[in-house]
Amino acid sequence: MNALPLSLSIVTDMAGSLLIIVFSFLALRYAWLLLRKQPENFLWGFLLYFCMTLASFAISRAIGHLVKHILLFSGKPEIWQILSPISGGINTLLMTSLGAVTIYYHKGIEGYLAINKKARSLKDANDQLGIAAAQLQEMNLHLEEKVADRTMELSASEKKFRNFFNNSKDMVFFSNSANHLLTMNNAGFKMLGYHDDESPSLNLVDVFNNEDELETYHNALKSQGFIEDMEIEFTKADGTSFPVLLSATAVSDEKNQLVGCEGIAKDLTRVKTMMEQLVASEKMASVGQMAAGVAHEINTPLGIILGYAQLMRDDFTQESEEGQNLSIIERQAKACRKIVADLLKFSRQSESARKDLSINEVLTDVIAVTQHSLNMDHINVHEDLADDLPPVIGDTERLRQVFINLVNNAHHAMEQQGSGELTIITRYLPDTHQVVATVQDTGHGIPEKIRKRIFDPFFTTKPVGKGTGLGLSVSYGIIQDHGGQIEVESPVAGDKGTAFHVKFPISLVEAASVRE
Repeated sequence: MNALPLSLSIVTDMAGSLLIIVFSFLALRYAWLLLRKQPENFLWGFLLYFCMTLASFAISRAIGHLVKHILLFSGKPEIWQILSPISGGINTLLMTSLGAVTIYYHKGIEGYLAINKKARSLKDANDQLGIAAAQLQEMNLHLEEKVADRTMELSASEKKFRNFFNNSKDMVFFSNSANHLLTMNNAGFKMLGYHDDESPSLNLVDVFNNEDELETYHNALKSQGFIEDMEIEFTKADGTSFPVLLSATAVSDEKNQLVGCEGIAKDLTRVKTMMEQLVASEKMASVGQMAAGVAHEINTPLGIILGYAQLMRDDFTQESEEGQNLSIIERQAKACRKIVADLLKFSRQSESARKDLSINEVLTDVIAVTQHSLNMDHINVHEDLADDLPPVIGDTERLRQVFINLVNNAHHAMEQQGSGELTIITRYLPDTHQVVATVQDTGHGIPEKIRKRIFDPFFTTKPVGKGTGLGLSVSYGIIQDHGGQIEVESPVAGDKGTAFHVKFPISLVEAASVRE
C-alpha cells in the first residue's frame, strides 16, 4: 500500500521532467524561428537565450531526477549522495542565469530602444540622402538644359543692353573713381567729337566745362548715390561747349566704397534752340499785338495831317517856300504811313489771298525785279531751282515781299565789298513734306551777338535813313502766318556769308497725294 503512491510519484516526476524538456525545446525552436525571421529584433534574441537556459535547466533537472531514481532503485544511495550536490549546483547555476537574464532584461530593452532610435534616425538620414541623391540625379540629368536656358536668358538680356548701348542717341558712359571713361557708346564719341580709340585717355575732367559742376556731380553721387536731370555744360574736342542733361548712378563695391558710376547725358542744344525760338515767337506775338494797336492809333491823325497838307499845298505854288515845306510834310507823312502799313503787315492784321503757288515762280519774279540793281554793284546771281517742286499754299504778293526783303538785305551786305555772289536755291524735303527756299550771300555775315535780334521790330544795322528795322520782322510775321519757318545760318559752312532758309509746308492736296 505504501509502495504504490511512491511509484506514482516517481512516474509523475519522471513524466514532468520529460514534459519540461519537450516544452522548453518547443519554446526554444519557436524563439529561434522568430529570431530567424527578424534577426534585428532584440526581444527575440532575449527570448532565445531565455529558452536555451530553460531547456538546459530542464535537461539538467530531468537527468538529475532520473539518475536519482535509478540509483535509489538499484540500492546504491551512496553514489547519489555524491552526485546530488553536483546536480543541485548545476541547477542552481542555471536558475541563477535565468534570474540574471530576467533582472537585466529592462536594461537590454533600454539599449535596444536606444539602438532602434539610432537606427531609425540613420534610416531617416538614409532616406533623406536617397531623396537628395534622386534630386541630384534629376538635376544632373537636366543640368545641361537648365544651363542652356539660363545662357539663352543671359544672352538675350546682354543683347538688349548692347542694343540699347549701341543704338541710343544719347551719350551712355561708364567711369571709374578716378573719372576715367572706361566705356562709352558711339553717340557719346560723336557728341564730344572724339574717336573710339581715344576712350582710355578721356577723363570727365576734360568733358566737364566747369570744375565746380564736376565737384557738385561727385558730391551728389557720394551723398545720395545718384544724380537725376542735372543741367550742366560739356566741352567738345574742339573746345566748344554745349548744354547737356546728365543722370548718373554710383557703382559701389562690397564695402560700400564708390568705385565708379554709370551715366546718360542728353544734348540739350536743340532743346535750347527751340526754347529760344519759342520765347522769340512769344515776344514777336506780343510786339505784333502792340504794333497793331499803335498803327491803328497813329493812322487816323496821320491821315488827317496828310490830307490837310495836300489841301494847303493847292493854295501855294510849287516853287514857293510854303509849297516846298508842304511837299516835305506830305512826303514825310507818306513815309510814316508806309511804316504804319509795315507794322500792320508785321502784326498780320491785313487780309491775304491764299492759293496754290510755285515758289520757283515767286523767286523768278523777285530775281527779275532785283537783278539789275545787283548787277550794277557787280553781284552775280546764281539760280539752283529744283524741278517739279510741289506747290505751296500762300499769298503771292506777300511772299514776293519776303524774298525781296531777303535779297535787299543780301545786297546791302555785299555792296560795300564791291562784288559778291547771291545764290537762290530751292529743294523739297520729303521727310517733312516741306519746300525750302534759300537766299545765300557772300557778305560779311551776321555777328553772333546780334544774330538773335535780327527779327526784332525796329532793330537794324543800316545807317539812319537807310532802313526802318521792320523788313525782317515783317518777313518773319508773313512766314509764320503761312505756317512756315525762317532760319538763319551765318557764317555758311565755316566761311563768311549768310543764308536764310525759308521752309513752307506743301499744299494739303499735294500732301495727301504724296502720302498715298
